[in-house]
Amino acid sequence: MAELPILYIPHGGGPCFFMDWTMGPPDTWDRMAEWLRHIPELVGATPKAVLAISGHWEEEPVAVTSHPSPPLLYDYYGFPEHTYQLKYPAPGCPALAQRVGALLKEAGFAVKNDAARGFDHGVFIPFKLIYPDADIPMVQLSLRAGLDAEDHLRMGRALAPLRSEGVLIVGSGMSFHNLRAFGPTAGPVSDQFDEWLTQAVCAPDPQRRDDSLTAWKQAPGARLAHPREEHLLPLMVAAGAAGNEQGRKLFQDRVMGVTVSAFGFGL
Repeated sequence: MAELPILYIPHGGGPCFFMDWTMGPPDTWDRMAEWLRHIPELVGATPKAVLAISGHWEEEPVAVTSHPSPPLLYDYYGFPEHTYQLKYPAPGCPALAQRVGALLKEAGFAVKNDAARGFDHGVFIPFKLIYPDADIPMVQLSLRAGLDAEDHLRMGRALAPLRSEGVLIVGSGMSFHNLRAFGPTAGPVSDQFDEWLTQAVCAPDPQRRDDSLTAWKQAPGARLAHPREEHLLPLMVAAGAAGNEQGRKLFQDRVMGVTVSAFGFGL
């Protein structure tokens, strides 16, 4: 099987795609939802399995889900009752969890299997749009506590062999994630950060890309865009797994006053 691409996607705000949005224009998330629905066309071949890295799970040592039928974690608050009844019964894949663990251990990371944890909303919410039939086995990988950018690039490099084994690697976060700053006043700063991020991810030299991403805190507007970097670090895993492939911006939108983008490699 040819190598599958790698994606870094925005997963929106809570269960935003499955409710009437009242915290702004009702079409706030429509363009993002439509783009997520078209990801299978971007990917092309149907993956044998998906490895998802969400900004909503941090562990030390790194953890990977090994539940054969993962439950869902409704880890959002204050939303309509029906959003806590959403279902996404994708099967787990203990064999993939073992493979992920083995690759990371070979690269020097301590890893633990989590046989109880399910998928958080950074996974099941976007994937209800991407693969709505929930028929592709999925495993979720945690971020490493401490949130070091270079660690997550190294994790991605270790996981790169999965691409030729039919596994779609997807980092799920938000390229701008400051809940207190959403709004038009943060728009110009979000534009500056997004321009920097685009140049970094799409740099033709992979070493330059990785060096830039490692030093992301020096980017204009970095700490306003990410007071805490957990929603950016899934991009580092994706970039690490990309090897020498140049990144591409796949999607951009103005959401709640700020710029939000998605990126891919191998497309």
